[in-house]
Amino acid sequence: MTTFAIGGATVTRVEEVLEQGFIPSFLFPGFDPAILDEHPQLKQPNFFHAESGKVISSIHGWLVRLAGKTILIDTCSGNGKARALPLLKRFHMLDLPFLDNLAAEGVRPEDVDLVICTHLHVDHVGWNTRAEDGRWIPTFPNARYIFGRAEFDHWTRGDGPRLFPENVAVIEDSVLPVAEAGVVDFVEPGDIILPGLTVEAAPGHTSTQLAVKYESAGGAFICTADVLHQPIQIYDPELNSCFCEEPAAARATRRRVLDYCADSGALLLPMHFGPPHAGYVRREGMGYRFEPAGATLS
Repeated sequence: MTTFAIGGATVTRVEEVLEQGFIPSFLFPGFDPAILDEHPQLKQPNFFHAESGKVISSIHGWLVRLAGKTILIDTCSGNGKARALPLLKRFHMLDLPFLDNLAAEGVRPEDVDLVICTHLHVDHVGWNTRAEDGRWIPTFPNARYIFGRAEFDHWTRGDGPRLFPENVAVIEDSVLPVAEAGVVDFVEPGDIILPGLTVEAAPGHTSTQLAVKYESAGGAFICTADVLHQPIQIYDPELNSCFCEEPAAARATRRRVLDYCADSGALLLPMHFGPPHAGYVRREGMGYRFEPAGATLS
């Protein structure tokens, strides 16, 4: 596992899967392959699979221990869920050891106090629920689930289903059951989750996406949701993924996050980068470069 100590918090990556993802030209409309030659780091095997021409894609959650609480940020894709539509077929009826990986960190489902979902896409909410007696129930029975109120509304009464119809089944089996169980707390950008830990607006990928930020005298981190899918976007922040709902907002949010990390030294914790999955943003000329981080705890 990859674990970092930042101020009063420890943060551990909990893997669901590390695999070949999309070809860059699909994931990033307007992608110019010359960027791979300009920045050889992007062609390293931890980020790029040369034989297939696909980027390396991690799907993971970030486990945060802070102020005596055990917090899981985003819950990946989940097992045994019907995702047969072509766009989501890589998530169809999975059988992956996410809970085993969580247990390897000494955390059982009942030990989790808070689940924070940055947004409600297929690969960020799947372990919110598990199947029992033919119905979906909360996987983490003692946890409060934290959703952005606007993000929840986006998918239940807003434009989300029209913009991404394939995600409707995800809301039905991984979001609504926890809301109906009465274990959801809705938050707004700027809300304080715990001392030093806040959520902030990160619009673009979805119009109502949140990022999770921790700031302390001993350091800072930011879980950036899908503001960034791949290190390529650090070198070309204008590149949006094909899944971004609001292109202009996504670019503005990305630059704001990159500036924040470069200026503050905050550890960047994305959700899909290949190993080592996290790092620092440094300024280089008029742009940025990525400095992968080494784990600070074994």
